Amino acid sequence: MEKTRIMPKNHWDWSMPVPFSQGWKVGNLIFVGGQISADENGKTIGVGDIETQTRNCFENIRKVLNEAGADLKDIVKLNTYYVFDGDENEATEFWEKMTKVRMEYLSDPGPAGTGIRISGFAFEDLLIEIEAIAVIPDNK
Repeated sequence: MEKTRIMPKNHWDWSMPVPFSQGWKVGNLIFVGGQISADENGKTIGVGDIETQTRNCFENIRKVLNEAGADLKDIVKLNTYYVFDGDENEATEFWEKMTKVRMEYLSDPGPAGTGIRISGFAFEDLLIEIEAIAVIPDNK
């Protein structure tokens, strides 16, 4: 089975040289590495704004999928990692803001999803990182 590395042009990059890939296409499967809200130099976009960061993550996922000949409706699995350090009474509002943006990008029925709350990311000011697995239908 053929394996193709996916590295879109003008896409965010790590702050140091690393061997990681933005994604891989293996047959009709596309594995999208964790996408963040960053410019092509790895600087965070939307500091403190979960809606902006979520939107940018999905636009980056779209870019990787498009490079592989797929789109958002082909996603079958979505893992969302997020940081929330506020008062627990505000956690639901934070989650709902993030989820409303995700619903703008996902079709119904949506992919299998997992949300994981973490304490922080490698890049300062990030609130969210999303990874995806997509399947390109045979008829595409």
